[in-house]
Amino acid sequence: MKTDIHPKYHQAKVTCACGNVFTVGSTLSELQVDICSGCHPFFTGKMRYIDALGRVDKFMAKRKKATSYQKKDKKKTVQEDTQAKSLKEMLTVTPTKSK
Repeated sequence: MKTDIHPKYHQAKVTCACGNVFTVGSTLSELQVDICSGCHPFFTGKMRYIDALGRVDKFMAKRKKATSYQKKDKKKTVQEDTQAKSLKEMLTVTPTKSK
C-alpha cells in the first residue's frame, strides 16, 4: 500500500452562527456553519423561521414572475379549430365527393 496519500485528520472546531462551539473529527481544522443542533427547530422543539441566504425571498420572486407568464401556442391543432364530434357522428359514414 502507498504511504502518506491520505489527508491529515484533525479535531475540528465547529462554530455556529448562533454562537455554539463544538468539536468534530475532520480533515479541516476549522468549520463555520449557519445552523447546528443547538439552534435548529427540529432539535430544540421551538418554532423558528430559518431563511438561509434569502431562499424564501428568491422563491417568492420566481413565483410572482411566473403568474404573469402565459404559454404561447405557435401551432393550433386540428381539434381546437373544429368542434368535438359525438360518438354517433364519428361512426356514421359520410359519402365522399367524387370528381
